[in-house]
Amino acid sequence: MSWMAQLYDTYEQAMLLDDMSGSRPMPISHTIQNAHIVIFIDDEGNFKRAEVLDKTQIVLPATEKSAGRSSGEAPHALADKIQYVAGDYELFGGLKSAYFNGYQRQLQKWIESGLSTPSIAAIYQYIVKQTVVADLVREKILWAKDNVLITSWDDSSDTTPALFKTLPKEKGQLDQGSALVCWAVESDNIEYTKTWQDPDIQQQWIAYESQRASSQTVCYVSGKNEPLALNHPAKLRHSGDKAKLISANDLSGFTFKGRFTDSKKTIEHSGLQASSVGFLTAQKAHNALRWLIDRKQCTLKNGDQIIVVWAVSGKDTPSAFGESIPEPDIWDLSPVEIAIDDRPEHTPDLTSDLGESYAKKLKSYMQGYHKSLKPEDTISIMAIDSATPGRMAVTYYRKSMPKDYLDDITAWHTDFAWPQRVVKERVSEKGKSSGPVNWPIQAPSPYSIMQALYGDILKSNESLKKQFYQRILPCLVERACIPQDMLRLSFQQACKSTNKDYWEWERNLGVACALYRGFYARHFDKSKRKEISMSLDTTITSRDYLYGRLLAVAENIESYALSIADVTRPTSANRLMQRFADRPYTTWLTIYKQLDPYIQQLSTRRPRFLNNRQKELDQIKDAFNYDDFTNNTQLKGEFLLGFHCQRLAFKANKETNVTEQGE
Repeated sequence: MSWMAQLYDTYEQAMLLDDMSGSRPMPISHTIQNAHIVIFIDDEGNFKRAEVLDKTQIVLPATEKSAGRSSGEAPHALADKIQYVAGDYELFGGLKSAYFNGYQRQLQKWIESGLSTPSIAAIYQYIVKQTVVADLVREKILWAKDNVLITSWDDSSDTTPALFKTLPKEKGQLDQGSALVCWAVESDNIEYTKTWQDPDIQQQWIAYESQRASSQTVCYVSGKNEPLALNHPAKLRHSGDKAKLISANDLSGFTFKGRFTDSKKTIEHSGLQASSVGFLTAQKAHNALRWLIDRKQCTLKNGDQIIVVWAVSGKDTPSAFGESIPEPDIWDLSPVEIAIDDRPEHTPDLTSDLGESYAKKLKSYMQGYHKSLKPEDTISIMAIDSATPGRMAVTYYRKSMPKDYLDDITAWHTDFAWPQRVVKERVSEKGKSSGPVNWPIQAPSPYSIMQALYGDILKSNESLKKQFYQRILPCLVERACIPQDMLRLSFQQACKSTNKDYWEWERNLGVACALYRGFYARHFDKSKRKEISMSLDTTITSRDYLYGRLLAVAENIESYALSIADVTRPTSANRLMQRFADRPYTTWLTIYKQLDPYIQQLSTRRPRFLNNRQKELDQIKDAFNYDDFTNNTQLKGEFLLGFHCQRLAFKANKETNVTEQGE
């Protein structure tokens, strides 16, 4: 259980962090819950008032059993549901079993241990009066009709009570007995009125719970002798999460028939025969994982699927799931901007390697992490998911040294770097408005790749999302090659410009080019590995690359003519792109023939522009081998690279070619 040992060490390190926000892992022997009602009492246990809480999560003392309860009786130590804390719950027709006696006995034992506080004694004095429901009904917190708690609010003429807006409903009904009650004790002698914020109560409960622990046994994670963990915590992903990572309670269902003869008695005495986990280790490891998920830093959440990346020391680590590592504004690596000089007489060098500046900034950025992370700051990557509400599994785990992890992330952002379509949002007085479209060089995020591959299918297929992240994770952190089926699908989606918004097609085009560039950088056949330039390379004479350039020139001619005529519609090159990829030679003849009216229009209105484009067409055709040009077989991925590079070159020329712009 290497992952559990890493989480245990993370907990110990996190408790030492000097976090000014107070964000540290939850203390052991506690759990997190959504509280619905707070009852205020004085230090002698007299009821004062009550309030309904709106979406309030609290950390409350819990026993080992109650922290992972899903059914049956298992009272929390202090704050709990009405069915536990109210002795008069049954008198008001409670729908669920009343567990007040167990709650009262447990609270009484805590007080008798000598490890309680005045606030706990005051709460006990109040609950033994068994008037909790009556007091809350009188205060119009709970609602009853004929001394029976109601399950719905039918009177539409009045305002719906606050509790009915807060409690979850099932089939239109709710159970007021499920409302969780927390306590506030008001007195001049008590520093913390709200008991869930009192550190003294937390420490006293931890000390009391440690006294009650089971017999000592060897923990297979820490290697120490410590009390055995009989129940492992739940609520890892959110307060309503009932799934557990570790569950070993199949003693009566005979799910597993093997060589072990465990029973409840033998487990409590000497631990599990197969393996045992200590109580402290289990508590700290699970609390650390819950803390990492809540921090949302380097965490990917996809429904029940969670992927976390963290350093044991608690230091920041770069995310593997972002579009680019720093903020987009820091990069400013648009290929248009790189290629252009402000001087009018400057001619942009479109054959330069646009990735050089990107690589330098990437290296400079990652150098900060190399300096902050020490060699012993182990970095872990862990994915968890659940197929059922009660069971969770570790679906991926990898432990890396800081240098290896940073190098792997750098390799992803280097190998898969390609100009990506980005819209810089501008904040106006009325809200956000679309800004200019840029093409900064960066690796596409896994989310962008997933959207480009599957599109609207994702709306109705949650399992597809999980499978995607599970398959692409090794590409991010292990330098694995991108799966070939994803590569083929990206090519198909980039060639489909019809039935898509223009921005969506351009995004798919950038993603497909990035995947092809990364695929050849990591090709499983080392003899076929190559580095693909992100800028237009006029020296490449392969059939696929040249056909891509031809299509980009045809698109540019028609789109320019349409813009002059103030007409907005897709060009023939866009509409026939998929057909062009399947049958390039015959489709090119069709596209070129459809350019005739636009050529005639431009010959009179923009002759210099037309002359430049016709020269480019001639240069590209001359670079073809005749047999390659007339070959009508399907094009490969390099076709998209030539098409995209030529388009970006035109974007640069649009801003610098004075002769074209001045016509």
